[in-house]
This record gives sequence, C-alpha cells and structure tokens, in this order.
Amino acid sequence: QVQLVESGGGLVQPGGSLRLSCAASGFTFSAGVMSWYRQGPGKERELVASIGSVYGRTNYGDSVKGRFTISRDNAKNTVYLQMNSLKTEDTAVYYCKAQYIREYWGQGTQVTVSS
Repeated sequence: QVQLVESGGGLVQPGGSLRLSCAASGFTFSAGVMSWYRQGPGKERELVASIGSVYGRTNYGDSVKGRFTISRDNAKNTVYLQMNSLKTEDTAVYYCKAQYIREYWGQGTQVTVSS
C-alpha cells in the first residue's frame, strides 16, 4: 500500500533552517505530484509547496516564497522541503501529500520555530 513517511521536523530558532524529507513507497513515485501542506495551531491546513511529476514544475504558497524550496529525487522516491529564514508563524505540523490517481497523506512532522 502507499506509504508516506515524513522526517526532519523539530525545534529551531527564528532565522534558522530545517530540511524535511518525505519517503514514499507503494506507487510510481516519478508519476506522482508531490506537495507539502501545513496546519498551524488553530489554523486550516494550507498548501506550502508542490512539485510536478514530468517537468518538476514548482508552486509555492505566498507566505513561503523566497524562503522555502521543494525538490524531489525520483531515484530515492523522496521529496524534500528546504526551509530557510524560518519565522515563528511557520510553526505547524507539516504534511506530505502524493497525488497519484487519488490523494495520499503522510502522518505529519512537527516544526516549531521559537526562541
């Protein structure tokens, strides 16, 4: 079955960096559109970034443009989210999503930005 396993979350100070990883299995990863979403305390889940399957076209939420970078390694079946210049408002649970015939979600990883 499809599995998405996120890792790399943790506690970081404002201005710091983290890299999230999402290891995928159970489907043709290279054909899937991969995305990162997040849900902060008391907030709705929102799109952070997505990356296409064929040309690797990327799309970012307005609040993270210029600070976050999404990438994928099809040989490793893994999608990454490099997060730089982190702000306290980036604190959230970050979820990996795969779109391949239907949607699949990971269990999420907590990112806390605090001094």
